Amino acid sequence: MLLLTGATGQVGSALLRRLVDDGADVRCLVRDPRRLGTLRVRVQIALGDLTDPPSFRNALRGVDTVVHLAATIRDQPNGSIEELNGIATWRIVRAAQRAGVGRFVFFSTLDASAQHRTRFHRAKAAAEQAVRETDLDWTVFAPSIVYTPGDAWLTLLERMALAPVMPMSGMGRARYQPIWAEDVAACAMTALRAPAGERQRYELAGPDTLTHTEIVRLVLDSLHRPRPLVKVPTPIVSRTLRLLEATLGERAFATWDEAELMECSMLARSGAGDAERLGVTPKPMRAVLGVG
Repeated sequence: MLLLTGATGQVGSALLRRLVDDGADVRCLVRDPRRLGTLRVRVQIALGDLTDPPSFRNALRGVDTVVHLAATIRDQPNGSIEELNGIATWRIVRAAQRAGVGRFVFFSTLDASAQHRTRFHRAKAAAEQAVRETDLDWTVFAPSIVYTPGDAWLTLLERMALAPVMPMSGMGRARYQPIWAEDVAACAMTALRAPAGERQRYELAGPDTLTHTEIVRLVLDSLHRPRPLVKVPTPIVSRTLRLLEATLGERAFATWDEAELMECSMLARSGAGDAERLGVTPKPMRAVLGVG
């Protein structure tokens, strides 16, 4: 039995579909089973979430592998970035050990470190440390920006592109290697099919290195909406988004913690090498978005 957290996210939904088609016995830790769509009748359901440690006990009963994808890039009403990414991972790792789980697969992020400027990267670093210090067999995936057409990030850019100009945070110089969620899921499937017993960390990246500016222009091209870019100074973006979040809370269309992620480069040392080592040739973002 495999326990999957984050099954309704962009990577989780792609991975769940592959697992079910592969005949795996899957249990999903979810708050609302309806968000699993038609797949909810093909998996076991464990009601709960990362803020409810007692729910881990039932979710982990009879489980031999955990794939922990659930994460957040903004504070939630029921927990902060640190609580939901860092502390919750530590708790589920400890619960997995007590339950006799054999393998733990964790999704971190490129450049996670305790000294990173963003709260998200620092929280992921703490979570990754908790995973790597366990006596379980573990696999850590550290991707660059993960995207899929219609996801929250690309949808936000699409809505912003309705304006006559396209605002951007900062100078747009940070560099990324965007990787499609389907390619990430394919990498995870290869790792899960391999025999247990190894401890591996994979950096997952797409084939192209793009600046934030180049990504935004690529998205505009895919929408057939040429727009001049207006680069808003970082201090103005920070103050505006912090005020917006303080005023609207979870209804804010964006937060500074999210915007700050686009100020920090996320590059894999071997580019797409680790994905290719797993038998996956990641598609360029341009091809996925149907540009050119």
